[in-house]
Amino acid sequence: MNKILVTGGAGYIGSHVVKQLAQDTDNCITILDNFSTGFLDTIKILQSKFNNIDIAEMDLCHWDKVADFMNHGRFDAVVHFAASLVVPESVHEPLKYYLNNTANTANLVQCCIAAGTNKFIFSSTAAVYGEPILVGDAGVTEDMPLSPINPYGRSKNFSEYVIRDAAFANEAFRFVILRYFNVAGANEDGLIGQSTLNATHLIKVSAETALGKRKKMSIFGTDYPTADGTCVRDYIHVDDLASAHIKALDYLGNNKEGIFNCGYGYGYSVREVIETMKRVSGVDFTVEEAPRREGDPALLISDSSKIKELMDWKPEHDDLEYICKTALEWEKKL
Repeated sequence: MNKILVTGGAGYIGSHVVKQLAQDTDNCITILDNFSTGFLDTIKILQSKFNNIDIAEMDLCHWDKVADFMNHGRFDAVVHFAASLVVPESVHEPLKYYLNNTANTANLVQCCIAAGTNKFIFSSTAAVYGEPILVGDAGVTEDMPLSPINPYGRSKNFSEYVIRDAAFANEAFRFVILRYFNVAGANEDGLIGQSTLNATHLIKVSAETALGKRKKMSIFGTDYPTADGTCVRDYIHVDDLASAHIKALDYLGNNKEGIFNCGYGYGYSVREVIETMKRVSGVDFTVEEAPRREGDPALLISDSSKIKELMDWKPEHDDLEYICKTALEWEKKL
């Protein structure tokens, strides 16, 4: 039996990973979440389908409690999602991000090492790259310089250093860092999806607008150095991202460490995403132009060849219309 702790497992990405982990009856999953942004109802839905999921309500800022919990849990692996992740908010509340994302991650790593939990999967972000200089159709590779341009990206970058340094100093400690590009969509069976309130994610916002939950939506910045003036991002379906975590756990069976991009290797502009959602929904909803948001890079596209080669990761949902359709169908259920 593999005892796996998933911090932030009641959140959007975490819950999709929990679902895939739970499908293997050899796994016993414990979700640690403070439910500040995660949803207990989501986990109860999963518990109704699978009998190998437990819940521990706890905040990672309570370091002594976390240490006791880890010592008693004797987990084989930790998949760490719990974090704050809204870029504009990080610009105005940077200390929240350094405390919740970096300091709490450092303590969690320390607790893992002390408890003998030596497999650690970290939910990082493409924001650690900042605004990389890309040539032609080339994407960001894992060995490019890291130069985050907002506190969210820096908090994750610092956390990566914490994990890498801890592994260097502790031979038994193994890790995989997954740098996500833009995650979207929902589970095809309609069981779970993105339930975040006041979401800032483009595809979810456009789905809400298509369904009349918002009267209109905004394009933040139309003067970027891109083909149509709007930001370009590499969108990855949440189920494909979840499968990368399963691959990462397998990878640590024979490897000490790894850092991998999670994306499809090409991007879509904000305007292209909105037009796709309009086509999928059949609704010509209202879109307004607005000033740039603080901390948004113009272009972020991944080179995902490393994870495909070393982990044999094979995405199954590389289709923007499919991503938008599953997001829309989930939004109809909420």
